[in-house]
Amino acid sequence: MKSGFKNLTQAQIIALGFFIMIITGTVLLMLPIASRDRQSIGLVPALFTSASASCVTGLVVADTYTQWSLFGQLVILMLIQIGGLGFVTMGVLFSMILNRKIDLRQRALVMESMNALQIGGVIRLVKKIFRGTIIIESIGAVILSLCFIPMFGPLKGIYYGIFHSVSAFCNAGFDLMGCTAPYSSFTGQYDSIVINITLMALIIIGGIGFIVWDDISKNKLNVKKYMLHTKIVLSVNAVLIFGGALLFYIFEKSFLFAGMSVKGTLLSSLFSSVTARTAGFNTVDTAALSSSSKLLTVMLMFIGGSPGSTAGGVKTTTVAVMIFYVWGNLRSSKDCNIFHRRISDSTIRKAGVIICINLMLGLAGTLAICHLQSGAPISDVLFEVYSAIGTVGMSTGITRELTNASRLIITLMMYCGRVGSMTFALAFTEKRSSSHVMYPEERITVG
Repeated sequence: MKSGFKNLTQAQIIALGFFIMIITGTVLLMLPIASRDRQSIGLVPALFTSASASCVTGLVVADTYTQWSLFGQLVILMLIQIGGLGFVTMGVLFSMILNRKIDLRQRALVMESMNALQIGGVIRLVKKIFRGTIIIESIGAVILSLCFIPMFGPLKGIYYGIFHSVSAFCNAGFDLMGCTAPYSSFTGQYDSIVINITLMALIIIGGIGFIVWDDISKNKLNVKKYMLHTKIVLSVNAVLIFGGALLFYIFEKSFLFAGMSVKGTLLSSLFSSVTARTAGFNTVDTAALSSSSKLLTVMLMFIGGSPGSTAGGVKTTTVAVMIFYVWGNLRSSKDCNIFHRRISDSTIRKAGVIICINLMLGLAGTLAICHLQSGAPISDVLFEVYSAIGTVGMSTGITRELTNASRLIITLMMYCGRVGSMTFALAFTEKRSSSHVMYPEERITVG
């Protein structure tokens, strides 16, 4: 068994680890004690919920508050925390606590799981990630608790503060606000400055990536010393957040946002832009969004967060590389240059593969569910599928109307989105030895 594990590639280990975590969560959530009515929820709903929590997605077939007991909620919270940081990172942390030696193979696995740029210093990075996570989630929990205690009382308010801080930082999107109205999320707090700003800050910090954390902590505000990766992540995030907020404001100011105060409109526009990048919370009714806003949300969900973060999607750097590559080709440039640095051909190829795989996966999932759910609007199905692939968790409300077959497809989409569509593909296709034979080259016409 041990030798068989050693023969697995890094992609296969990551894919297998998340699979085991999902199955473990499924078994726990199927227990009668996990449900409020002390009746087992069944295999498919438990599997769906476990996958959604482990993959930090947030899509649900049953309202988290009304369906799950305290035990069930704590299982979900545990899956969110492990899934957000990554089971590899958590495993290394436990090994460090037990004073076990971290060998080179394990360090390489950590580098792969966190998308680190080099193997040197990954253990130091893991320690920094753990400390940073504890500090940030604790600060978020305190602020949110102060908001929830007046609403729900001391114990419940503190618990809600902790739960939603972890869920927001891990970009999971699970919430317990169903205590006011099932599936309501934070629609009742759409104009609360403190709750909105705190949740958005946690989502953004969790979504920019651990590599960026490390770079900023070392170089502070000295932007010139930032790595190219950090500069791209911060620039693209700023454009997507504020550009998305502006578009949501334009699209909805006379529709969904009509009748809101200026404060509520601005907060709703900004929150809609931030949460669509894999967070999954909502302060407005997602199903009531205009067609243009739904399409904008799908685009933001497809892009997602940044590499080595708690977020999903094809990632900000991937999109940036492809945009600059296309722009360079349109200008007849031989290289892809960003911030006066040239991007390698291997990075460009990887970015292209990731985007193509996610597009094809999303279209295949949409086609399959449209066939299984003949009455479902294609726009809602497309929204649901890309929400799953991007591990976002936003929904127009069709999740609980899906058949078991459709739910299994969405579960697969969430799994692929969390482990990475390319990692999932490599888990089946990657070989340790590659052929050095090159076939004859022949030109074809494209475009």
